[in-house]
Amino acid sequence: MKFTIHPEAKIEIAYHADYYEDKESGLDAEFIEEVYATIYRIIEFPHAWQKISKKTRRCLTSRFPFGIIYSIEPDKIRILSVMLLNREPYYWKNRE
Repeated sequence: MKFTIHPEAKIEIAYHADYYEDKESGLDAEFIEEVYATIYRIIEFPHAWQKISKKTRRCLTSRFPFGIIYSIEPDKIRILSVMLLNREPYYWKNRE
């Protein structure tokens, strides 16, 4: 199955990768690898994770404190947000 990443979710990935790179050299790449590993888990088992609204679900990353917010479309997975878990929970709602 294919996936798309919302433009604002791409910005979130880049922003948090920059943050982790500032903390430790190479940690940005590890963060990005973790995000994509989580996306591939979603693609493999799209219905496995918690529903958080009528059309969206959330899958947690394993190492970093993030949730990947996504929707299941007939032909693809739409990644709506790469959400830092301590952030306001529904700031991404207008992306649905």
